[in-house]
Amino acid sequence: MKVLVTGAGGYIGSTLVPMLLEAGHHVRAVDRFFFGRDKLPEHERLEIVQHDVRNLSRDQVEGVDAVIDLVAISNDPSGEAFRGQTWEINRRARYHCARMAKAAGVARYILPSSCAIYGFQEGVANEETKPNPLTTYAKANLACERDALRLASDDFVVTVLRQATAYGPSPRMRFDLSLNVMTYEAVMKSLVTVGRDGTQWRPFCSVQDLAAAQAFMLDAPAESINGQIFNAGGENVQLRDLANLIARETGASIAWEGQPDKRSYQVSFSKLERLGFKRSRSIVEGIREVQSAVVAGLERTPDTITLGWYQRIGAFEVAERRAA
Repeated sequence: MKVLVTGAGGYIGSTLVPMLLEAGHHVRAVDRFFFGRDKLPEHERLEIVQHDVRNLSRDQVEGVDAVIDLVAISNDPSGEAFRGQTWEINRRARYHCARMAKAAGVARYILPSSCAIYGFQEGVANEETKPNPLTTYAKANLACERDALRLASDDFVVTVLRQATAYGPSPRMRFDLSLNVMTYEAVMKSLVTVGRDGTQWRPFCSVQDLAAAQAFMLDAPAESINGQIFNAGGENVQLRDLANLIARETGASIAWEGQPDKRSYQVSFSKLERLGFKRSRSIVEGIREVQSAVVAGLERTPDTITLGWYQRIGAFEVAERRAA
């Protein structure tokens, strides 16, 4: 296939693109590359388009078989700091991409969304559970899901993947994700810090498995996924238990400070598993992978903290000037 991947230079995108190339696909990678062009490999089947997705043109979508629309302002702190841009990118730009893809005759559109749309839930949420988005990031994702799913038709397959909280090493590393930053601090400071009281639940999944789930949808039977939502993830864990796992693996101590997170939700991933998807990594394996990478020299540089990097480089000021 020829696959258009937006947000290709991000945390998941820089893991997904090499995976697609290894599988024999051609990839058109669209991104502003705020975190560097070097996060993607040089490859004869990789076409780089450095572009703001809010201004995506028809010719940039034409000629592809499928779209994986990964681009997003990708966490709650960034979403609150850049609310207007979050709605523009996470909802309007992606819906615009979906509409252009359908008009251009693209066969398949995959929208990576977020389990954050569940917000706070009692019990275990599945794809039929009423969403309860608590943040700008979650609300914009949910709105785009609804927009995109309305475009589904016999000749345009639309699928939503609600992704769990990611972890693990990536070419565009992030140390603003729970498992990654807690493991980093455990290695570097021998201390794992948890917001009191750590009873909040989160679904987790390795970045490799989230990328694999997106690639899996390229070949899944259209009749099984068209117009469908799938939760993509692995394990539901309370943050205090995550801290205990990290402390056990690294020998670090645990510190309790700050306020508990108001978001708490467990998620069922059985629908995607019934389709045939199998994940490859557990949380413990993810802790060990991050630990090994940090011991080997992986650093928490400024560009591994998404919000701080956006602010440092004036990312959206630059984008707005170019758009104007």
